[in-house]
Amino acid sequence: MSEELYPYLQKLGFSQYESKAYVTLLQHSPITGYEVSKRSGVPRSMIYEVLGKLIDKGATYIVPSDPVKYAPVPAKDMLARMQKSFSETVHYLETTLQSLECKPDIDVIVHIDGHDQVLQEMIHIMKEAKKELWLSVWEPQVSLLKSSTEQAVNRGIPVFSIVFGAANETLGHTFHHNYMPPEVVQERIGGHLTIAARDGEEVVIANFTDDAMPWAVKTKNPALVLVATEYIRHDIMIEEITREFGAEKLDTLWRSRPDLYRVVTGKQFNQ
Repeated sequence: MSEELYPYLQKLGFSQYESKAYVTLLQHSPITGYEVSKRSGVPRSMIYEVLGKLIDKGATYIVPSDPVKYAPVPAKDMLARMQKSFSETVHYLETTLQSLECKPDIDVIVHIDGHDQVLQEMIHIMKEAKKELWLSVWEPQVSLLKSSTEQAVNRGIPVFSIVFGAANETLGHTFHHNYMPPEVVQERIGGHLTIAARDGEEVVIANFTDDAMPWAVKTKNPALVLVATEYIRHDIMIEEITREFGAEKLDTLWRSRPDLYRVVTGKQFNQ
């Protein structure tokens, strides 16, 4: 059991010998330096240096006696002191280091590869939302983003989403892409174009495909954030217009016009 503790103590800054000596003192105290060495396995040539370091760390103290003996600071007290010191250090560094940082270039575009990595970046965007959240999501990703959506809604964040497939699922204020079958859209754009945009400040634009590694870009570039957000707004409005006036009228409009046919399908119009 004692040996299992050593790696954890080492994470708090104890050396292996210091860990062994401190655990020994918790189990047997007060005892002399010789006894600590004998019980812990710390070499006699090193024991007093090790005990001195434990005293400096506030983990051990000297018991005045003849011969001199050592006792541990109770674990609860030692850990509470270390936790307080760690929290104060983190708070200081959080404030000080941020003041030293150069203001990041808002035009930086970060490239992300891999299914899990892309999803984590989207979830991060959703957790950072403070004013509003815009989503364009396909059926395979809906269940993976549902929990983060609910958390945003519970924080009072307005969430608007356009969802491809998953007819019975909702992500905030949800509008389902019903006019054109998802597979037609997928063919035109070469995958599942998925977007999470927040507050007019940041966006992740991702593409999930069946035959290649998912990828995404993440940026605070104002132009890209605006374009992505407007893309979702327009998709939502097209769906509502179609629902209100009927898919037949919309079909008639674009299928007979070469320019709109190219806009909708991405293909050349053939009479």
